[in-house]
Amino acid sequence: MSLLLRVLRHTDEARHLSPADWDLLVRQCRHANLLGRLHQRLEAAGIDMPERARNHLLSGTIMAEQQHHSILREVGHLRDALSDIGLPLILLKGAAYVAAGLPAAAGRLFADVDILVPHARLGEAESALMLTGWQSSALDDYDQRYYRRWMHELPAMQHMFRGTALDVHHTILPPTSRLKPDARLLIEASVEIPGLPGVRTLALPDLILHSASHLFHEGEPDNLLRDLTDLDALLRQLGDTPAAWDALARRAERLQLSGPLRLALRYSHRLLGTPVPARLLAELGCLADGPRQRLLDALYLRVLETQHPSAADGLRGAARKLLYIRAHWLRMPPHLLAYHLAHKALFPPQADTRNLTADEKNAA
Repeated sequence: MSLLLRVLRHTDEARHLSPADWDLLVRQCRHANLLGRLHQRLEAAGIDMPERARNHLLSGTIMAEQQHHSILREVGHLRDALSDIGLPLILLKGAAYVAAGLPAAAGRLFADVDILVPHARLGEAESALMLTGWQSSALDDYDQRYYRRWMHELPAMQHMFRGTALDVHHTILPPTSRLKPDARLLIEASVEIPGLPGVRTLALPDLILHSASHLFHEGEPDNLLRDLTDLDALLRQLGDTPAAWDALARRAERLQLSGPLRLALRYSHRLLGTPVPARLLAELGCLADGPRQRLLDALYLRVLETQHPSAADGLRGAARKLLYIRAHWLRMPPHLLAYHLAHKALFPPQADTRNLTADEKNAA
């Protein structure tokens, strides 16, 4: 277990670090996009940080706070764009944590805003967004078709003036995937954020399940530890109320997401000490130790770590590749996966030259 994971799990360990340890901790933390989150945890625990380390960690908090202010302004623009067609703005992931003021927002950095709209109104929503300056960033016709036919979101959009990135989802996993959660249930259970009329987020159990399904279905290796700390913060909101944990398990079963939830509880409890009731760990099979689970452990325990070289062993590269293959296998049936990979191999994506000068285009 890396130094960063040990400090995230037991904050008091930071009281006994040497100057060399603090240097390593900051490096591992920066690689995991967790500078701001760790800074806030250490501050809350009253940990005395060396000045140089504190400055690095504080920079993460400052950057996160600036992002959060920008995101809240963007939320207002998006709400206005969708209100013109009678749709509420339903936020997902990082933007939802920030707008709702959840503990999972503390020190969190993210690259884009994610929203959820009903599939039947996807075209209307896209048109409304385009009228207010959003444009698709897909590079070619194949990518456009790939997203619109097979994925759970439109091609990524970017605002032409503000530069903000936006992912417009109509569900939380690709329709071609083996797991098929019903997005209508998510939308029906969504809740309005106090103080932000017309802006909603998923109910807490659904936020947890979305985070779990993203992490264990298609997560990006460099951000998996950050995403695991998101889950830890969300799960801790359930407190020690058995009914809340039982409701989460029932919701997972109804949405066909019991598998991702089992992995989320297993690894957040094991790596971050998330206080999951022992009864639920046993009932959901989170403590299983069969051959398949041992293989998953061999992969995830290497990737649910800071990806800084100091925390690597000789098998981490292979683990990353195998989890990448697993994500695609879960996302598509074999015939579609073979077609997609063959197309990407035969027709590699071209550089985006839409915003280049003529000379730059020739050089590209």
